[in-house]
Amino acid sequence: MTGTAADLRGSRILVLNWRDVRHPHAGGAEQYIHEIGARWVQAGVHVTWLTARAPGQAARDRLDGMHILRAGGPLSVYARTAARLLRARGHFDAVVDCQNGIPFFAPLFAGAQVPVVQVVHHVHQDQFATRFPAPVAAIGRWLEGPVARRVYGDRPVAAVSTSTRAEVRRRLGLRGPVFVVPNGTVPVRRSQGQRANEPMIVVVSRLVPHKRVELLLGHLATTAEQIPGLRVEIAGDGPERTRLQALSYELGLQSTVRFHGRVSDEARDDLLSRAWLTTSTSAAEGWGCSVMEAAAWGVPCLALEAPGIRDSVLDGETGWLVDEPRRLGSALVSAVGYLDDRKRAEEMAATCRAWAGCFSWDRSADLLAGIVLEEMRHMAAKEGGQAAERRSARSDMAVLAGFPTPEADVRKELRSTDEVVCRGDRTAVVLSGCDEFDAARVLDRIGVRDRHLRLVDRRLLLAGPAAPPAPDRDDRCLDVGRSA
Repeated sequence: MTGTAADLRGSRILVLNWRDVRHPHAGGAEQYIHEIGARWVQAGVHVTWLTARAPGQAARDRLDGMHILRAGGPLSVYARTAARLLRARGHFDAVVDCQNGIPFFAPLFAGAQVPVVQVVHHVHQDQFATRFPAPVAAIGRWLEGPVARRVYGDRPVAAVSTSTRAEVRRRLGLRGPVFVVPNGTVPVRRSQGQRANEPMIVVVSRLVPHKRVELLLGHLATTAEQIPGLRVEIAGDGPERTRLQALSYELGLQSTVRFHGRVSDEARDDLLSRAWLTTSTSAAEGWGCSVMEAAAWGVPCLALEAPGIRDSVLDGETGWLVDEPRRLGSALVSAVGYLDDRKRAEEMAATCRAWAGCFSWDRSADLLAGIVLEEMRHMAAKEGGQAAERRSARSDMAVLAGFPTPEADVRKELRSTDEVVCRGDRTAVVLSGCDEFDAARVLDRIGVRDRHLRLVDRRLLLAGPAAPPAPDRDDRCLDVGRSA
């Protein structure tokens, strides 16, 4: 990376997020910015976090070196944060504005000259109607879409997946450059552990409506008897747990399905170390965090195709994507049958671990730091009346360049949003906001003549230059429920 967290050393960064990791309803969005912020602190960055205050939480806290200031509830946090931004004008070098449906609109309150990077996990346009009355839902969609488009203008966005990036463009119409900064995951386990002797499916999930765990239970009622010895272990809690347990009982799944509730990391890891398969029936995600945690253990995923999940699962390589819920049952039988062959299961487990190994919190911290650095430089140039040229980011294109490692460090000649990996005598760079013509001009300028260029696909955009190559063969793409 050219723009690592270390390059932010000494900077004062303000993070806006509606919850912190100690909030009772904290989830993946809070873990994301906490993991990144903690690494920034380790690199010498001063991180302050403005967030809501749940009952029983202190107004001020210190977490992994970050200064946490809490005020307001689920909705009033936005007004309280706006007031604090107005009082803190001039104190921070940049703002990381994490959007969870309703943005904080930091450019309005922090000042027009303050660099602001917006983080988007997923687009909430459809979810507002499931949580609020129609008039309130309409206001939510208006704030997330047209108002945000006006306020943020051409400010950069960090999207956690290519699905989110597409939704940011298509549904919200945001005009600024959109970079992909995926989640990290747990360290890769080099061995899968002692796999259960009989088929074992482990689902680690919050039990909330949009996860749609009832779809899995419904199909198990008709397919469990086709898989002798099947056990399904569900780890996680949430408002849907009581209903799902009752449904499991009504479907006669007491001997097949067990609900563990919220478990420790150690208990989760013990389950995953013995699992054959995990599943995802979610309607939409920003990123499949639990899918990647399972992959780190070498556990493939059978998933209903959905935004975010299609980014996390490499179809036919680290699991299988099913295009229609009605096909989930037959796909489950096919997947377990495939994994019953120990050699094939071990090959897929190795692919899962290689894929998960591309995603670390260190890399995520560097990628987001690169965006913040580039915006700080862009705003400084703009304020100084200099040309503040950006690459053609509207196309959201990127190019992978491979070339012999030069004697001089090319990182100094590239942008902080370009990702560089050097391995011995070869260097690979993902050049953001470039087509092949733009990339050739960049490399010509820094004196790299012997190079190979190609446009970046989804796999490379997510995993970076270290992405494992796609297999030439197609024998893992068994029929798991795709329409002809």
